[in-house]
Amino acid sequence: MIMWRIRRNKTIFHFINKNFQNFSNYVKIVEVGPRDGLQNEKKILPSTVKIDFINKLSETGLTSIETTSFVSSKWIPQMSDNSEVFKNINKKSNINYPVLVPNLRGLEQAMLMGVKEIAIFSSASETFSLKNINCTIDESIQRYEEVITQAKRDSLKIRGYISCIAGCPYEGDIKSSAVAKLSETMLSLGCYEVSLGDTIGIGTPKKIKNVLNEVKRIFPNQDLSNFALHCHDTYGQGIGNIYSSLDYGIRVFDSSVGGLGGCPYADGASGNIATEDLIYFLHGEGFITGIQLDKIVDIGKWINNELGRKNQSKVGIALLSKLNK
Repeated sequence: MIMWRIRRNKTIFHFINKNFQNFSNYVKIVEVGPRDGLQNEKKILPSTVKIDFINKLSETGLTSIETTSFVSSKWIPQMSDNSEVFKNINKKSNINYPVLVPNLRGLEQAMLMGVKEIAIFSSASETFSLKNINCTIDESIQRYEEVITQAKRDSLKIRGYISCIAGCPYEGDIKSSAVAKLSETMLSLGCYEVSLGDTIGIGTPKKIKNVLNEVKRIFPNQDLSNFALHCHDTYGQGIGNIYSSLDYGIRVFDSSVGGLGGCPYADGASGNIATEDLIYFLHGEGFITGIQLDKIVDIGKWINNELGRKNQSKVGIALLSKLNK
């Protein structure tokens, strides 16, 4: 009831949302729908729809929205309009709009657009790394050393992604020690945060705990507050995996409105955990996100309609069905 009253006064809501971040039970959600969610969709959306998508998300209380990736259109056609999209979104001062960059060329293009935060990515699986970004894990790190050096020189924030933390479509099980080692490397290079990704959604709470315990061995005297979790919900384990990570001090989670997403190198991998489902779970457990669930639900319905796909959010479907009765 309190939150509904707050929503009626936009000024009050944004004031309270800003101060939520000082609370110990505050959880940050990084919305990755416009980038990770859209990049593998077969239907290429017009730039105007993508811009509208991001602008709608900017009105929900989200504080971080991954907008696009500066990659070759040959590899990801959906992102061919990256500059146009980033240039034309209505950027709010209290929201971060990170972009993914694979190399120096991508960084240079992003910097021309005035990007303030970038994300880089590697994999805990050698085979996945070769098939996804055409280089070994060590080669990817060498590549990103140059990117990070340039980005830091220009005062950009840098976030790191590690894929396949719980399993690989080619290699199967992945050693938790490989994830921990790569995490340590990314942080030492200058990433302010490392997002651990269960790319094919094969993880279970036990597997996630094994990974986090291994990471914890490297950082024994601190919680894992500079780590995030990026769960896919292929096997319906996303929420359970997130729940299992809370005891480790993780308070940042990636999600995608409407459950958008997938992986072209992992057949059958469904989308990211739906933002609607994540918010509903976190609020139910007493955590604060500062995000208006009703607006997220509406956006999830809208963007899935634009794509001509089924809504993958269980919470979104349930709440929308109530409204239609």
